[in-house]
Amino acid sequence: MVASACRAARLWVRGSGRRVGSLLSFIVKPFCIAAAASEPLDAQQLEERLRAQKQEQKTKKAPVLTNPVQRRVQELVRFTQQLQRVHPNVLAKALSRGIVHQDKDLVVIDKPYGLPVHGGPGVQLCISDVLPILAKILHGHKAESLHLCHRLDKETTGVMVLAWEKEVAHQVQELFRTRQVAKKYWAITVHVPVPSAGVVNIPIVEKQVLGQHQHHKMTLSPSYRMDNGKVVRARTSRNAHLAVTQYQVLSSTASSALLELQPITGIKHQLRVHLSFGLDCPILGDHKYSDWNRLAPQKLPAGTLKKLGLPQSKARHIPLHLHARQLVLPALGSREEELSLVCKLPRYFVRSVSRLGLQMPSQDQNRGGKAGHREAQ
Repeated sequence: MVASACRAARLWVRGSGRRVGSLLSFIVKPFCIAAAASEPLDAQQLEERLRAQKQEQKTKKAPVLTNPVQRRVQELVRFTQQLQRVHPNVLAKALSRGIVHQDKDLVVIDKPYGLPVHGGPGVQLCISDVLPILAKILHGHKAESLHLCHRLDKETTGVMVLAWEKEVAHQVQELFRTRQVAKKYWAITVHVPVPSAGVVNIPIVEKQVLGQHQHHKMTLSPSYRMDNGKVVRARTSRNAHLAVTQYQVLSSTASSALLELQPITGIKHQLRVHLSFGLDCPILGDHKYSDWNRLAPQKLPAGTLKKLGLPQSKARHIPLHLHARQLVLPALGSREEELSLVCKLPRYFVRSVSRLGLQMPSQDQNRGGKAGHREAQ
């Protein structure tokens, strides 16, 4: 009886006008569902119905992509989401498989994409959470926790240094603070810097952006400005920080470039700000600093999108192409020679280099032949 009444109601709704029909379907559908729910169901039927509903929701949320590039983008997004949901033991085990170097003082890991170093709003799992577990994996159940020596952004990949003892961690932190650690990053940029090599020496300050969504960004606070064709000294914010970045183009096309970056200072988001606002060459996948006034997916040239095999609507999923390629630590403790640590590029980075028509430097040029060199496999 109930089923026949529902069928009659649906037939009547279909025969009505579109606007009236949609309103009546809104009323009739819950009524039919409620009526159907009143019919007795055994446990097996209920389980089958719930399983079918879950499967239908999964199918709607994750459509099958035929484009291999879009599929890889979707896989990377899914991977970074899973990193926040895995058990800490699983994450620690994964980090242990990416060990670049290990001795009695230091452990150097290859930080994966999308994994924050510290906790914060919305962060379910981070590297600092699993350091005690990682120490036990490497040195047994009685091992004390490892300690962070520096940090990388959530979206940045590459070399990251940990220490066994807190005192050693403080020593390494002091080396970073006093600029005794040589750092080299690789990045893919949208547009090509002019000139092809140089130094960006522009102070950086954090400011609030007034727009549809209020947020804070790091931005340039130049010491000089143009006034009627003349260079005059500008009033610098007292909160501005000295920021110096050395850069060199390793390979380029008409619309993109592979850069080696050497930050002389270590200001928050320094490389991203200097490239985007200082050189007008934002890093590929930098959705925060590609535009000052908006928080929106990076707008890419049609040619770049075509090479990557992605539509603009999928650009928001492009990861940040910034990789901490190499760190050179000076002699520390009982070690009398410098330690050069190198991490290979992640797969998505290598694929983008190839698709954009950029050339990778030779292996000999990358390594530099320094003592103590290690490379992640």
